[in-house]
Amino acid sequence: MDGKKSYTFLEIKQKLVNYCVYQDRCHQEVEQKMRDFLLVPEAKEEILLYLMQENYLSEERFTRSYIRGKFYMKSWGRNKIRNHLKFKGVPEKLINNCFDEIDVEDYHQTLTKLFQQYHSKLKGLQEYQKKSKTITYLMGKGFEYEEIKEVGNEGEEI
Repeated sequence: MDGKKSYTFLEIKQKLVNYCVYQDRCHQEVEQKMRDFLLVPEAKEEILLYLMQENYLSEERFTRSYIRGKFYMKSWGRNKIRNHLKFKGVPEKLINNCFDEIDVEDYHQTLTKLFQQYHSKLKGLQEYQKKSKTITYLMGKGFEYEEIKEVGNEGEEI
């Protein structure tokens, strides 16, 4: 015996309902959680179907919630959010359809604020070095190069 407690089918089903109720999950996370329990494939399918039919599991709701959370709470850019969702097995088309969760104006304001905060923290560097480091930082947060460049050039005399 490996010390794992065994559960009935209904107990497992309830545990997975609770798992989905606690926060939105994607299919991959639920399937991963199911691996904790020794279930036959038919039982897994039945539970997945139940979770979707009862609206405990919705890939679109998960995607929308994930996009909002990562942008509005963590200030991640679209690229980083997209990559993390792809890693979780969310289809590209669904990801693209859900990006309307981020208001275009909010995106621009967040990017501008992050640019200014990071740029102003850098001391003892020449302007082009400060700009270069800021661009690298923001690309690491998942913002698009073109958009970063645009924000970096705002207010400059050309």
